[in-house]
Amino acid sequence: MADGVGGGPAGDLASAVLVHRLTAGRLNVADEEELVRAVRGANWDIWAHTQRDPSLEGMSTTLTGLVVSITGEVLIAHSGDSRAYRLRDDRLSRQTRDDSLVQALVDRGIIAPDEAATHPRRNIVTASLSGGLEDGVSVMHADAAIGDRWLLCSDGVSDYLPDDAIADELRAHADATAAADGVVQAALIAGTRDNVTAVVCDLVDGDVPVRGQADFYGAAAVRFVERLDEAG
Repeated sequence: MADGVGGGPAGDLASAVLVHRLTAGRLNVADEEELVRAVRGANWDIWAHTQRDPSLEGMSTTLTGLVVSITGEVLIAHSGDSRAYRLRDDRLSRQTRDDSLVQALVDRGIIAPDEAATHPRRNIVTASLSGGLEDGVSVMHADAAIGDRWLLCSDGVSDYLPDDAIADELRAHADATAAADGVVQAALIAGTRDNVTAVVCDLVDGDVPVRGQADFYGAAAVRFVERLDEAG
């Protein structure tokens, strides 16, 4: 999932371009290095848009993605302040570190962790994907196991729902899609004023039926009409 960064132009386009490039075909990667290259290739598409239209200069997006490599390893790609959470044995744990000014303040002990969600500068990110050669993405092996439930979400969720409330929604629904809907609805009820995106997936053993056709959602669905590869 990708969330356009506010304060600059066309964040919706930046997020849509990145998601489109990463997922329009099959994302077959063997390891972290190949995933980094795939993200950099998608980031190049953002650069290409800014070259065609200089008014788009400065548009950028976060990225948080969960990828199963062709060797069966689970990898996390991350840049910005969208998050990945893991629910294991009914215990929720955050699996990514926010690339944000507020997180840096927490790390240095300048503010307490419980102040981060209401800090007036909480929306300032220190890393994102904007088409620049210097843009960075963190790719790491996930501590993943059969039975885990994963949530990828925008800060429109995590800034307005405490971890306990997120965990409650993930536990309350057997179906992953229903759990994602529950998280979104809880964030809306909590009064979120930002984009609200939640993606939930479960790690299961054995073969999983693949839908005949998948679709883009959010800004990517509006801006791009190509559907995902049926085998993707």
